[in-house]
Amino acid sequence: MKKMMMAVAVCLTMTACEKPITAERVNESEWSGDSNIPSKKFTFTVKGDFGSPTFRDGDQGEASVNVTKSAPPRRRATTYLTDESNQMTDLWAFDFVGESCVKSIHQTTSDATWGQPQMSLALGTHHIYFVASRGVLPVVDATAKTITWTSVRDTYWKDYDVTVVSTSNGNRAVTLERVVAKLKLTINDEIPTGASTLTCTPASWHYGMNYTTGAPVAATSDQPITISIPSSYIGTTGQLSVSFFTVSGADEWTTDVSVAIKDGNSTTLGSAVIANAPIKRNRSTEYSGSLFSSGGAVTVSVDGDWLSPHVGTW
Repeated sequence: MKKMMMAVAVCLTMTACEKPITAERVNESEWSGDSNIPSKKFTFTVKGDFGSPTFRDGDQGEASVNVTKSAPPRRRATTYLTDESNQMTDLWAFDFVGESCVKSIHQTTSDATWGQPQMSLALGTHHIYFVASRGVLPVVDATAKTITWTSVRDTYWKDYDVTVVSTSNGNRAVTLERVVAKLKLTINDEIPTGASTLTCTPASWHYGMNYTTGAPVAATSDQPITISIPSSYIGTTGQLSVSFFTVSGADEWTTDVSVAIKDGNSTTLGSAVIANAPIKRNRSTEYSGSLFSSGGAVTVSVDGDWLSPHVGTW
């Protein structure tokens, strides 16, 4: 009888330890900092289809790097978080139980564990939302569950669900997917003396995303995006190409785009309008044409890790 009572006690103890954290328990006092809540430490190695063909794994269709086992983790993570020409600058991980965010991590390239965030996850079902980006001046709104940027650059996202039990493997590799579209413009004719800026004005553009759905937010209308033209391009023909990024959904959408080159006094030297440019996530929409004269050769540049681009002339 005594042995039977001990067995029942052990069983009850194990059952209590495996009690999952549910949405209803998130707001209970036991959640906040109680060391008695069973949890498991997880290390996430964040990867993605970040654009460099040399990283491509032909079998898995994911970005990967051939490194020795002795390579330091920081080096591996840094390489994983590099797109075709630039390193990501920010990485976020948001841990959601039900509809509530119970913890979050924000890393930058100066962090010792950059690209390999660590979290202690309580037993139960979680959704970890990852965002990696090199956008300019990010702002996180925890209430709206959004991240917005003053200038969107290459950005990747993943909804990673995990059910934590006491025997869970705490080392996970997470592959992120691109959530932006690129608009590339190439000017075919000669850039005249006095040209100072190029302005791109999309009729519709998105400067943020909902980090729980990946959907675009922060829509703007007719907001100009202006860049300075380096002096080295003055007098060149067909050499000036510029790219702009917007957060995009998976479905194709269209927008009109105005393009203008101005001098230092903001006087327009040449302009054009692109009607109904098709935009789609993970695709480069590429246009070329003349701003100062008619005609001109069409030039196309394709990065193999993007979807096949939409190419046109204005």
